[in-house]
Amino acid sequence: MLPPPRADVSSLYIHVPFCFHKCHYCDFYSLVDTRDRQPAFVARLTDELRALAPWAASLDTIFVGGGTPSLLAPHLWEHLLACLASSYDLSQLSEFTVECNPETVTPELGAVLAAGGVTRVSMGAQSFDREHLKTLERWHDPDKVPEALHIARRAGIPRASIDLIFGIPGQSVADWERDVHTALSLGLSHLSCYNLTYEPGTAMTARRSRGQFTPTPEDDEVEMFRRTPELLASAGLSRYEVSNFAVPGDECRHNLVYWRQGQWLAAGPSASGHVAGMRWKNAPRLDDYLLQGDAGFSPVVDVEPPDPRRALAEVLMTGLRLTEGVDATIALAEAERVSPGAAARLLTTADAARRAGHLEAATSGWRLTEPGLLVSQSVIVDFMSALDPA
Repeated sequence: MLPPPRADVSSLYIHVPFCFHKCHYCDFYSLVDTRDRQPAFVARLTDELRALAPWAASLDTIFVGGGTPSLLAPHLWEHLLACLASSYDLSQLSEFTVECNPETVTPELGAVLAAGGVTRVSMGAQSFDREHLKTLERWHDPDKVPEALHIARRAGIPRASIDLIFGIPGQSVADWERDVHTALSLGLSHLSCYNLTYEPGTAMTARRSRGQFTPTPEDDEVEMFRRTPELLASAGLSRYEVSNFAVPGDECRHNLVYWRQGQWLAAGPSASGHVAGMRWKNAPRLDDYLLQGDAGFSPVVDVEPPDPRRALAEVLMTGLRLTEGVDATIALAEAERVSPGAAARLLTTADAARRAGHLEAATSGWRLTEPGLLVSQSVIVDFMSALDPA
């Protein structure tokens, strides 16, 4: 279970599993609730949040994801936000993000979120093309995206981001460029641009295996990836992580905690936390989660104790996705402690990546080039493999 209490964790993730519809490409834990379990869920969640509070310092970031957190009724949001305010020190909170579906953002919800300290919304737009949304089985009206952003801003929530997906079957490079231009017309300072991934066990992957659609040609996906930073640069957004772009200073601070291997608490079904090198995952089933755990804590399905080799692998895996890169000096020193000869193998791997044009020197040490970001997964696998003898 959790390590002994330590009041130095300053980030918190909360998972709300409810959705209108399970999108075919999504592999996050979510469900369509037909049994009106929102009140029971919020009651259970607040118990867990109070149980976790002794591990927290003054919180710096909170992120509520899902699922569709904006699907929660406003009065339940009031209860949840009141619990956070009474259980945690929020005086130093710099970022409080809530994921939203455009169809569920109302003036009432916006007012409740703003009054509760929410400073940022992350909107799941995915595309502004109705046919591409239909392919993804996203059932929102794309015209609702600007309307929802306007409601959030008018309520007093100062920051916003939207998610877009490229590589949707039937999507052309021109279609993708139109989506990016539409997003930029909304005055955003942050944009997440994800390549459609066919995750195992999803309906989208099953449909592809049955030949129900033709995936986007690889050359088109490469061109979409290549064009994205060029298009966003005109609006002052630059890449800071493989799939994330922001005006400098408007990066998602909470996600940077993940990518920099910081510490965070986690509440809600399927939520994963990281404290003092220990990782755990809450039970990913609402019925199991609603059963009261030990003194408010959630039942867990995965607990990983501190492991120096795994910790370094994770530093390489997430750090190389960041444009700031990885501190090579620290990584090499830690590699030698993890496995004799690992530092030399990392250096060999880095030299090979440099010769291939995939790696360059950075202030921190190692950073992927633009061509390297395009093949980041294979480069990262090479670095992680270097930690172990052949």
